[in-house]
Amino acid sequence: MTDARGFPAFPRQRAGARFATTWWGRAWIRALEDTSLDRDLLQQGRAYAKTGQLGPITVSPGRLAAVAEHEYDTVVQVEQLTAAEWDRFLDQVAAKSGHIAALLDRDMPADLVEAAEAAGVPLLPAAGDLEPGCTCPDWACRHAAALCYQASWLLDADPFILLLLRGRGEHALIEALRRREPPTAPGTPAREAFACGTPPLPPPPPPGPFTPLGLDPAPGVDVSALEILAASAASRARELLTTGDLPRLTEHQDLVRMSAEFGLDLGLDAEVEAWRHDGPAALDVLEKPWTPTRQDLARARAQLEAAWEGTPPAGLHTTRNQWTIGDRQLRYGKDGRWYPFERRGTTWWPAGPPEPDPASLLD
Repeated sequence: MTDARGFPAFPRQRAGARFATTWWGRAWIRALEDTSLDRDLLQQGRAYAKTGQLGPITVSPGRLAAVAEHEYDTVVQVEQLTAAEWDRFLDQVAAKSGHIAALLDRDMPADLVEAAEAAGVPLLPAAGDLEPGCTCPDWACRHAAALCYQASWLLDADPFILLLLRGRGEHALIEALRRREPPTAPGTPAREAFACGTPPLPPPPPPGPFTPLGLDPAPGVDVSALEILAASAASRARELLTTGDLPRLTEHQDLVRMSAEFGLDLGLDAEVEAWRHDGPAALDVLEKPWTPTRQDLARARAQLEAAWEGTPPAGLHTTRNQWTIGDRQLRYGKDGRWYPFERRGTTWWPAGPPEPDPASLLD
């Protein structure tokens, strides 16, 4: 059975129709537009795509194809993943059950793309990865550009189209994932399980803030500092008992945490404010600017373009992972979320908790 999929021709679109609404669809368009040096060609391609001047589209491993006006055969080639790359990608998908569920729900999880990228598996195309071809006489072909623009609509609706272009269709992928599922261990009959009864639960941790210990001071011992350390240990123990997880903190992070929890005045006001918004992740964004990878940058630009509806605001200034507009700033975190900042004097201060969608921070 072939993995090729056919789609009917797109009709003429309404005025103002957008080509992609998902972040991965926008990344596809970014790859197309970063590859082309001819802005007029792209404009013609957009017009051809919206006015329905392409025939039905066929998607197969490594290949997009359609018939344009005057029976021109238009093709866009995409490099397929190797067998080793597919194995690494499937390992990343199988490592988290939510990835499979998201794909089946026609969503492309950003953390899956990041994990694949870290494993050396490029899913989203970058500049130069799309190779157009057409039988028309033009050296720079508007038909291929139109085909790429229309493909963004297909990708929006079904991210499996992207995986098919990279070499494997949905059915082959699902079957490969099933083969990776561990064998199911024999279970206990329900009658036997219920007969065991329910063991008593441990008592819950004491609610409310930590109370002073009432220690008698000893020579050379700062009782107030000791009480803060004891309160901190109790707070961390309660977190471990409640969540089952206790992230490792550096000495600096732990100092900021204690300042935030116990109101210590150590000159870490901005750091404390960041911590109260989102803990270590927000503190990291405040203190450590970073340069996004090509993949991260494409995803960030796509999200911002969607938020701005394609038109950046006046006075926009970009530096590494920071987008600044006057006295407001958005910082793109390594976790794929956006962190708002505001200028106070000459310093940038955290202005709220992070959001996955920058549009909610631009109102």
